[in-house]
Amino acid sequence: MALFGPSKREGDDGVRFSRTFFIILIGISAALIAFDRPAHRAPMLSTFRAMFDDVATPALEIGAKPWRGLRNIGPWWKRQWELAQENRALHEELIELRAWRDLALTLRDRVQLYEEALNLQTPALGTRISAWTVAEQRGPFVRARLIGIGYEDGIREGYPVVNIYGLVGRTVDVGMTSSRVLMLTDLNSRVSVMADRSNARALLVGDNSDFPRLEYLGREPDLIEGDRIVSSGDDNVLPRGLPIGEAVRDRDGHWRVRLYSEAAPIDLVWVWPYEPTPAPEANPPVPLVSEDAGEAPSQGQAG
Repeated sequence: MALFGPSKREGDDGVRFSRTFFIILIGISAALIAFDRPAHRAPMLSTFRAMFDDVATPALEIGAKPWRGLRNIGPWWKRQWELAQENRALHEELIELRAWRDLALTLRDRVQLYEEALNLQTPALGTRISAWTVAEQRGPFVRARLIGIGYEDGIREGYPVVNIYGLVGRTVDVGMTSSRVLMLTDLNSRVSVMADRSNARALLVGDNSDFPRLEYLGREPDLIEGDRIVSSGDDNVLPRGLPIGEAVRDRDGHWRVRLYSEAAPIDLVWVWPYEPTPAPEANPPVPLVSEDAGEAPSQGQAG
């Protein structure tokens, strides 16, 4: 039987392969597939394929560049449009933030004048200290972070730790070159907080979940979902006004807080040196009466 036999129909159909030739091609293809496995591949065939790839790859790369460029024209212009929109939005946000900055500076100066007029002594925060978190301890009974600064860098126990979004926790174990940060979500964390809108007081209690609880709110607290929760400073542990999160309700109707600090990975943090207000002395010294004021009259003397 001829390999290139005539077709069954004479005319415009042309020449067709015979059935025998077609079966031979299938057998060759099956043999190539079977022997092309890496375990059964001959070393000479592997060497030949590697040499062929070395020669063909530059030519294929040159031929693919125009097609790749044409294919990327649409996504490139789309990305440029997205970047232009993002740049415009960021520019508008920058203008708004500048207005808020000017307002914040004005309010800062006004508060400073009020404090001087009222002779208020408020605990002040020192210059913040930047740090990177180098390790995380997360388990059923602990939520903590390790930062790469310690006593030599000015860190002391009890300093608040924040990121760009809000309060992360406070330092609890301070070494010479490292410190441990107790997270707000830790089971041992207790922070006195309040609602920024209504000044409703509560205690933020960690329970090793991502949403710490609000306790001791009272029977009818003036609190709604979305209220901004900040530190109240009532416990004399943290300064007043540090942003913490938003008030939310869980499935059981209990109040919890969605932390601002969880909006992004906690990598870069800042430690704020903070000295709590000292407790009053048990036996304060009695001030001496000056000579100009004169001596107080005794009980036996008449006025």
